[in-house]
Parts: sequence; structure tokens; C-alpha cells
Amino acid sequence: MIRRLLPPLLSGTLFGAGLALGGMTNPARVRGFLDLFGDWDPTLAFVMGGAVIVMAIAWRFQPRMAHPFFAEKFALPDRSDLTARLIGGSALFGIGWGIAGLCPGPGVAALVIEPASAAIFVVAMLAGMFLVRLMEGNG
Repeated sequence: MIRRLLPPLLSGTLFGAGLALGGMTNPARVRGFLDLFGDWDPTLAFVMGGAVIVMAIAWRFQPRMAHPFFAEKFALPDRSDLTARLIGGSALFGIGWGIAGLCPGPGVAALVIEPASAAIFVVAMLAGMFLVRLMEGNG
């Protein structure tokens, strides 16, 4: 049980710490990144760039591995088609991110730093997730 739960707990903690260290729990930073013609803040570009570098390295090692360290097989995408549901969900995510200045990872990490304002975002996010499940008949 611990062997199964420890890797996601540690990676989630590292991810949250990185977001907090990069200032991504501050909605003003995200909005500043989106304000191209005003007081533009490039911080988010550096955070994303760091993530891209880490994944580029990981993708170089993955083909040489028989299986992941903590799973029996890789869970890699096997389709590349775009659906209306994917595009609509992505657009809705982007709109919400631009309005709130938070996305799920930083929103949860912000619960530690600014619990009151982050809680409003997290509750709204969970309500939206529940609503989608309800509308799709999975709720």
C-alpha cells in the first residue's frame, strides 16, 4: 500500500512546492503573463519552460525502459485525434484559468498559502467537476 501511494504523494508534494516556489499560487502572476500589452510578467513562461525541459529528458529515457519504476506498464496516449469535447474542455479550462489566475495544481497548493481565497477556487472547481459528471451520467 505504501509503495503504491508514496510515489504520487512525493511527486505531488514536489510539484506543489515547485509551483509555490515559482510564484504560481499567486493569481496576479498568471494574469500578468496573460497581459501581453500591459505589465507583462514572464514568470509563467520560465515555469513552463522548466517543465518542458524535464519532460524532454524523460521522453529520451522512456523508450529504453521496459516498464516504469512504479507501475507494470506505461500509460501513454495512443490516439492523436481531437474531439469537440477535448477542445471545448480545453477552452473552458483556459477561460477559467485566465479569469481566476489559478489552475487545479496551484489552486490546491495555494490552500496552504492563502486558504480562504484558494478554498473558493477549489470548491468551485470541484463543483464544476461534479456538474460535468452529473451531466454525463457518471455522478
